[in-house]
Amino acid sequence: MAELIEIKEVEERVILIVVDTGTGNEAAGSLDELEELVDTAGAVTVDKIIQNRENIHPATYLGRGKIEEVKERIWELNATGVVCDDELSPAQLRNLENALDTKIMDRTMVILDIFASRAVTSEGKIQVELAQLRYRAARLVGMRQSLSRLGGGIGTRGPGEKKLEMDRRLIHERIGQLKAELEEVKRHRDVVRKQRERTHMPVAAIVGYTNAGKSTLLNRLTDAGILAEDKLFATLDPTTRGLELEGGQKILLTDTVGFIRKLPHHLVEAFKSTLEEAKYSDIILHVVDCSNPQMDMQMHVVYQTLRDLEVEDKIVVTVFNKMDRLVDGQLPRDIHSDYQVRISAKTGEGLDRLKKTLEIILRNQNVYLERVFPYQQAGKIQNIRKYGELLEENYQEEGIAVKAYVPAGLFESLIK
Repeated sequence: MAELIEIKEVEERVILIVVDTGTGNEAAGSLDELEELVDTAGAVTVDKIIQNRENIHPATYLGRGKIEEVKERIWELNATGVVCDDELSPAQLRNLENALDTKIMDRTMVILDIFASRAVTSEGKIQVELAQLRYRAARLVGMRQSLSRLGGGIGTRGPGEKKLEMDRRLIHERIGQLKAELEEVKRHRDVVRKQRERTHMPVAAIVGYTNAGKSTLLNRLTDAGILAEDKLFATLDPTTRGLELEGGQKILLTDTVGFIRKLPHHLVEAFKSTLEEAKYSDIILHVVDCSNPQMDMQMHVVYQTLRDLEVEDKIVVTVFNKMDRLVDGQLPRDIHSDYQVRISAKTGEGLDRLKKTLEIILRNQNVYLERVFPYQQAGKIQNIRKYGELLEENYQEEGIAVKAYVPAGLFESLIK
């Protein structure tokens, strides 16, 4: 009888490195976040190293002495690779790989790898592949050496090694194809958006730092059934669901991909059509994990990313989530938002206050209507029920007396 041989995937054991150019605690916090990213990507962190330097070394990222120290740690800990917390230039990638004689990755590669494993829809897969190819096109030679050191692992999901072996001409041809496919997706998204505008349905985009609880909130409010894990980038593809508020007003809620510090520009560019959901929304629901010690930094990253996407002049509701985890009793605040609500999406605490806040915002955006409609125009009242907030409805001899709040776009058609 033949003996069964169990084949195990090689476990990646990585050392994390960051160069601190004077940011203090931020470098340590960024390295902790990189550890979470690496864990999400399926590797194990065996050591974390911080080098204090005035500037990142332009040729090797690290200084010569620190490279020797890392080399020793690789041997002592039997590490299979090194992950740097910044995006490396092609020269830094190649030089560091030659100096340490091991697989070298950077933060961008890890994030792209996670996105590749999480993309479900065809649009998500196109966006990830486009971002990966743009990133890899400039690093083809260095990465070919580095990836040959380990079968599989971080950096090989998605397009993978097969596409890396193509010459640059073929990669740029593929990038052209993907951009054309994304343009088609964008056109379709624009059509859907215009249809929404015709229905006068307000839209709230749920944005926030990754793992702040956006998907859990959408699930709680609308029974959306989205995967919600305590992991970075648990959900990648946007989901839109309708929510009916107590006064009968309906609103669409759209979940967006989570933001993160040092979000690779390749990703921002590739996911622009998805992230533009925030740009064309009426309300921004900014979900914040108020139990995270890095809360202020995370809020800053979200606002900076929104500015980069030119999301301006929107009503912002900061939703401080995970209040059930807050132990010091200090109430979090956000001076940049129009409204603030404290909730726990997990327990449901504060969700009624959030819905009430949305009702107030929508009412303020609507126009007050007081009118008697002839009975032959009763169909217009159905539109008020569907898109507005019907306050009173009285049947009189001359017609139906109505008091309501309606969207400005609908108001004109109702009074004709």
